[in-house]
Amino acid sequence: MSTFDLIIKGGTVATASDTFESDIAIKDGRIVALGHDLGAGTREIDANGKLVLPGGIDAHCHIEQESSTRIMTADDYYSGSVSAAFGGNTTFIPFAAQHRGQSLRDVVKITHERAGPKSVIDYAFHLIISDPSENVLGQELPALIQDGYSSFKVYMTYEMLKIDDHQMLDVLSVARKYGAMTMVHAENNDVINWLSERLLARGHVAPKYHAVSHNPIAESEASRRAIDLARLADARLLIVHVSAPEAAQAILNARNQGLPIFGETCPQYLFLTAEDLDRDGMEGAKFCCSPPPRDKAGQDAIWLGLTNGTFQVFSSDHAPYRYDETGKFNAGPNPTFKKIANGVPGIETRMPLLFSEGVGKGRLSVNAFVALTSTNAAKIYGLHPRKGTIAVGSDADIAIWDPDWKRTISQSMLHDNMDYTPYEGMEITGWPRTVINQGRIIVEDDTLQVERGSGEFLERQPLDPATDEPADHAPLSPARNFGADLM
Repeated sequence: MSTFDLIIKGGTVATASDTFESDIAIKDGRIVALGHDLGAGTREIDANGKLVLPGGIDAHCHIEQESSTRIMTADDYYSGSVSAAFGGNTTFIPFAAQHRGQSLRDVVKITHERAGPKSVIDYAFHLIISDPSENVLGQELPALIQDGYSSFKVYMTYEMLKIDDHQMLDVLSVARKYGAMTMVHAENNDVINWLSERLLARGHVAPKYHAVSHNPIAESEASRRAIDLARLADARLLIVHVSAPEAAQAILNARNQGLPIFGETCPQYLFLTAEDLDRDGMEGAKFCCSPPPRDKAGQDAIWLGLTNGTFQVFSSDHAPYRYDETGKFNAGPNPTFKKIANGVPGIETRMPLLFSEGVGKGRLSVNAFVALTSTNAAKIYGLHPRKGTIAVGSDADIAIWDPDWKRTISQSMLHDNMDYTPYEGMEITGWPRTVINQGRIIVEDDTLQVERGSGEFLERQPLDPATDEPADHAPLSPARNFGADLM
């Protein structure tokens, strides 16, 4: 008689802190034993020669989401979650995006209706706050935080999304009081507009000028300002999709001062450069995202940031806009750089790219890889220890990696709803063979094994900033600085 539902045998287990040889026993969706000679399982997987890692958590991706100009992303919660699963992910955290005039409650309801019947992996939502009205700040946001939506994103750029510094302080003060995490897209909108106006007036309209208009100074200035606002509010802050060396340095300086500031970067800043935006014709539109890729020195600085404590999270920022009139060319067949839909796809290639070029080339240990792609996101966003680790009692969210599997990335092999990948032709070594979510085998033999809608929504607990422990929905301790005393 079988004792367990599933046993993974003979693999090398790696967490964010340890690497060891062990079998893993799974029952009722949870890890119930680690060790050797654990007994019998209804199903057994031979992982000899493989790495057994926690399932990835993509903590920044845009799925079935309308942009501020009302362009819908190409991936819905089915294609997006399937693509994520084939890349080794067992959880993702897309956005419930508020547009001005919308109720946050209504936005969350709509997003649940989109996700619930479709997602094949577990999911949570970040909120996007573009209209921090009195009702949102005083009623809706506190209630949603207590209901398990413990993170939200604000923008310092994009005309229809950006909030001003006064509004950001209001948002940060609510986040601090209720133990939530504020994420920020940090670019100075006025700098970008000032440069754009001058470029367009001189006839510089090609995709490559997108990178010129988003000067690194726009990112570094906004990053420093956002950090200072968080200092004043005594609040946690995570700066997303960092691309510029000076912005990375600002985060590291803040962390070295002991401030609760966190950083995230993405594959496009390691594997693409501004030169990609200067390809023939409109091909450069495929690589337009904000912030844009930088130069080779910028890539080197971002790689350094993955090893020196600057970045805690490595996310895809998957923003799938097809290379057609539904996406990149929604404004017409030859739009100026200001009218090209912003974003690049990458949810399926996020982890294999970092594994191949990071772990495979000696830039990162396998433990650092696990931390950056899974464990740290679980801790920062209130999912740990249920997610992000391999431990007794944790969800059986596991990716069994073949470290020697060589593949050449092509759009035809991927599972998203895109018509291109910015990483076309890249040779990768290392990819997950089997992916398991709450004990369910969701990918095996390069085939999807589960039905749409089988993923689970995850409520997340807010955290106490003094302890990094779940706050049990209670307001936080008294303010620690003069600015917070005023809130």
